[in-house]
Amino acid sequence: MQFSAINGLEETKNSLIEAVKKGHVAHTQLFLGTEGSAHLAMAIAFATYLNCDDPGDIDSCGKCPSCVKNQKYIHPDVHYIFPVSSTDKIKGKEVVSNNFMKEWRQFLEGGVYGDVTDWSLIFGGENKHLNISKEESRGIIQKLSLKAFEGKYKIMIIWMPEYMHPSAANGLLKVLEEPSEATIFLLVASDAERILGTIMSRTQLVVIRAFNDQEINHQLVSEGVPVNKAAHLARLASGNLRLAHRLASEIENDHAPSVKEWMRQCYATDLSDLVRWSDEFHKMTKISQKGFLRYGLSLLRDTLLDHYGDPSLIRLPEGEKDFIKKFAQVVTPDKIEPLTRLFSEALFHLERNASAKMVFLDLSLTVSRQLKQKEFAVKN
Repeated sequence: MQFSAINGLEETKNSLIEAVKKGHVAHTQLFLGTEGSAHLAMAIAFATYLNCDDPGDIDSCGKCPSCVKNQKYIHPDVHYIFPVSSTDKIKGKEVVSNNFMKEWRQFLEGGVYGDVTDWSLIFGGENKHLNISKEESRGIIQKLSLKAFEGKYKIMIIWMPEYMHPSAANGLLKVLEEPSEATIFLLVASDAERILGTIMSRTQLVVIRAFNDQEINHQLVSEGVPVNKAAHLARLASGNLRLAHRLASEIENDHAPSVKEWMRQCYATDLSDLVRWSDEFHKMTKISQKGFLRYGLSLLRDTLLDHYGDPSLIRLPEGEKDFIKKFAQVVTPDKIEPLTRLFSEALFHLERNASAKMVFLDLSLTVSRQLKQKEFAVKN
C-alpha cells in the first residue's frame, strides 16, 4: 500500500515522510485513530515507504521489489501481529499470528478499514475472546533477533495492542524501549485507554484524524458510488470509512424519509404506530439499524446548529433544511442533549446485541414522551 491509496490526510503523510528524510524516525510509534480511520492504512504505507528502494518526495515508488512485496503483504522484513483466538483447526500454543497469515492477507486485501469484528468473521473467531498472547510476544522477540533479509528496516506492525494480554505486554517492554538496530515498531490502535501505560510511555504518538466528509465523498465516488448518494453516506458515516463502505453496500441506506416519519409519529404519540415502527426496525439489518439511529443523531446536530450555529455548517441538502426549521420548533435547545444521549444509548445497546425491537420501542416511547414536554429535565 502507498500513501496515494489513502484519500486525504496530507498533513500526516507529509509529517511521516519528512521524518524519514531528516533521519528522525522514532523506533516505536503508536498510530492512534478511531474506527474506520486510516490508522492501519497509514502504518502500512509508512512501512512501504521506509523500505522502498527508490522513495520519492511524496510516496514510495510502487515498482521496486520491496514495494511489490509490500503490496502483496509478503515482505520478509515486515511482520504483522494481531489479535486471534482458537478455531476448530488451531488451538493452544498454536494460536499466534503466524498461523493466520493467509486469512490476514485476505482481510487486508478486502480493505484496510475493517475492525476486529470483520477480522474475526474471516478467520472463524466470531463470538470468541480475541487476544495477543504471551506466546505471541516470544515470537516477536525471536523474529526481531534475526537480521533483516533484504529491507533497510525490520518492521513489526502490531494491530490492536488493546487486545494484548498483560503478560505479553510486559514481555515486550524492554524490546519496545531498546529495539535492535534498524528495527521499527508500528502499533495501530483505536482505544488508548485500554493500552497499558507502560506501553504507551514507550511510544511516539501519531494521531490519525478521522476522514472529513469531503474525503469520504471523494473515496466513494472513485469507487463508483453515485455522487448524490456518496454525499449522503459521507454525512452519515461521520468520518468512519468502514461504515461508509458498509452503508454503500446496503440497499436501505437512505434513512432520511423514514427517520422523519418516525419522528412525526413519536410526536403524535400513536402507540400502535410506534409498535409497528419497532417491528419494521427489527426487520432491518444491524448496519441499517445503526444507520437509522446515526441519521437521527445527525438531525439533532443540525437542529442545534439551526438554533445557535452558522447555517452553512448544516450538512443537509437544501431540500431537507425546511424540515430542520420545523423540527427546531419542537426540539428546543434544552431537549437536544438528552435526546442525543438517548440515541447514543440505543446505539450502545445494539452494539452489544440487545433486542433491536425492545431497544427501538423503548426509544420511541421515551422520545415521544419527552418531545411533548414543555420543559425537558436532564437526567442526572
